[in-house]
Amino acid sequence: MTNGAGCGTLYRRIANSGTEGSGVKNIVLIGMPGTGKSTVGVILAKRLGYDFLDTDILLARREGRTLPEILAAYGLEGFLQREEAMGRELRREGTVIATGGSMVLSAAAMENLCQNGIVVWLQTPVSVLEARLANHSREDRGVAAPAEMTVGEIYTMREPYYKKYADLTIPCRDGVDQVVAAVREALGKADLREEK
Repeated sequence: MTNGAGCGTLYRRIANSGTEGSGVKNIVLIGMPGTGKSTVGVILAKRLGYDFLDTDILLARREGRTLPEILAAYGLEGFLQREEAMGRELRREGTVIATGGSMVLSAAAMENLCQNGIVVWLQTPVSVLEARLANHSREDRGVAAPAEMTVGEIYTMREPYYKKYADLTIPCRDGVDQVVAAVREALGKADLREEK
């Protein structure tokens, strides 16, 4: 499903100008924690012959701490600042990038990711997310949100950002293979390579 909003307009302007980007576009996966961005991303990258990058793992490696440890050490604002800095600096081509669920809260990070990327929102129902994030899974994942917020409240707060940046929205109601197939179909081969 193609959205009217998103980074696509910016991307098409850059691609058609021939002045920026010379390789293969990135595919940037956004969505709530528990959506399966990393799982879908790995399989999608393998099927497209792309590299794969998980920004949560990259952030943890840069900081030398797990995401929950980063949150504990620096608080929510400190975590978001570090995530934003990483997102602003990221330079890749031909990579499926699974972003942390809170990356969309940073306009600077998303502007950078949009420069050479098609942004795909993996939209998962709140009821599914609640089941996946039950029993301390939220704490173990290091979800960047106030502890008192429910999964539904986090979704409601972030949904406008997911809509804003998404070039494509893929409903995630079926298994991983079906989601990967839906993403591939929505992308289309012609959309993945820079125009010269």
